[in-house]
Amino acid sequence: MPGFQVATNFFLVLTIAADAVVAAALLLGAAAAVSRRGRRWWSGIARGLGAQSLLLAWIVALVTTAGSLYYSEHLGFVPCELCWYQRIAMYPLTVVLGVGWFRRDAKVWITASPFVIVGAPLSMYHWLVERVPSFAESSSCSTTAPCTAPYFEKLGFVTLAWMCLSSFLLIGCLLAFFITQTRRDAPLAAESVGTVVA
Repeated sequence: MPGFQVATNFFLVLTIAADAVVAAALLLGAAAAVSRRGRRWWSGIARGLGAQSLLLAWIVALVTTAGSLYYSEHLGFVPCELCWYQRIAMYPLTVVLGVGWFRRDAKVWITASPFVIVGAPLSMYHWLVERVPSFAESSSCSTTAPCTAPYFEKLGFVTLAWMCLSSFLLIGCLLAFFITQTRRDAPLAAESVGTVVA
């Protein structure tokens, strides 16, 4: 098993990479909302990723789950109350996305999206509890595992809560590309079925 510093630096690199992808996807999504060229770029990336966007989302969920278990089970970091809520939102994604990818389920996003929609704000709230006194006062975490005291902080802002937030947002972006691709393929599939029937 890698030591604390090696593992944390590894997850830090993954987090910064995830943040960069999310920022680029958000900018591209904004461009797609206002311009034809932006929509072409978005559709092109969705087409290029195809079903692999679902595989990538599953891998993100797996790595995030493995990381949280590494910190709690190997290093002995006791999860706080908000950490448990984030786990409740993240852990099922490893099953939902994995089964969805394996079965090539075009509608798996319907089951996966609520976990992301709940998990991302939870992670953001947890991160704010760690740094904003007014948010910390609203928290009901225990003194044995306080939500206000991160186990570590890198680059002045990356904590376990931020890492989890980055994972949820990256999964959300990958699901958005997956939805775009499946909706684009749906008319083609219906057309081919119609041709066979005719």
